[in-house]
Amino acid sequence: MPELTVAAAQYAPVYLDTAATIEKCATIADEASRRGVDLLVFPECFVSGYPEWVWRTRPWSKTARASYRLLFEQAIEVPGPDADALATIARSHRLHLAVGVTERYGSTLYNTLLVFGPDGALLLHHRKLMPTGGERLVWGSGDGSSVRAVETPIGRIGGLICWENYMPLARTALYADDVQIHLAPTWDSGDVWVPTLQHIAKEGRTYVIGACQAFHTDDVPAGIPGREEMYPEPAWIARGLSTIVHPNGKILAGPLADEEGLVVADIDVDNCADGRGLFDATGHYARPDVFQLIVDRTPRRPVGERDTANHVPGLEDAESG
Repeated sequence: MPELTVAAAQYAPVYLDTAATIEKCATIADEASRRGVDLLVFPECFVSGYPEWVWRTRPWSKTARASYRLLFEQAIEVPGPDADALATIARSHRLHLAVGVTERYGSTLYNTLLVFGPDGALLLHHRKLMPTGGERLVWGSGDGSSVRAVETPIGRIGGLICWENYMPLARTALYADDVQIHLAPTWDSGDVWVPTLQHIAKEGRTYVIGACQAFHTDDVPAGIPGREEMYPEPAWIARGLSTIVHPNGKILAGPLADEEGLVVADIDVDNCADGRGLFDATGHYARPDVFQLIVDRTPRRPVGERDTANHVPGLEDAESG
């Protein structure tokens, strides 16, 4: 494959304003397109803001509940008009677009990663498997149907959201699916996160794109519940540290800290196969006689339907006695 240009979009959303944040996505995509970017990756929950209050409030407090209501109102549906707007951005700029969103399905919210192709098609719809800590008061849990890599003209793309990347079996499932570009949208901007991205790249012999928000207290609008109590002093809430890593573990671009911007690098996915010639965690370096992983990719829904074609007449009467 030819060399590609990829980018992590390290920006703050227009907090809890989905329409304005999608407009900002379009502006950033326009800049990325002018720079020849083939794949643009936005952070976890970029549309429309990470619910950081879960780490600063008491569960079910007045502030927490009011904040949840705002998040619920701004969550997007997939499919739906907001998802269509993101698809339009990908299509109009002819690039692959990965965006972290809060998704609403019925009355449950999910931490979701959407990947669109340059034709606007939705290629990957991944819900975070296990929300972390206080996040469990906000988001439901995803299933294994999207723990996979998808074939695209620029390589096999897969992704895990934030601390899902610390789940070794989830990573293994993607390695076994021959992921070549591993997306790691996150809120984590701690010192250990960048070495984590390097480890994943080296372990999986895959390119890794870590995208995090650069989010400051100034980005929290007046009127947000509990703003003054939670953020009494100006400070970076998330520093960013967006980074792009080579399959050998070396950093190609970033980490960018304490500012907004695009983190851009050129990649060649043929380097993945070269690296796996020496170490392939789920291939020649594996020991399936000792270790095995079974991935259940069945979509799970709390409520299903019974096919009436399988109905047995009189069964209800027999069961009722």
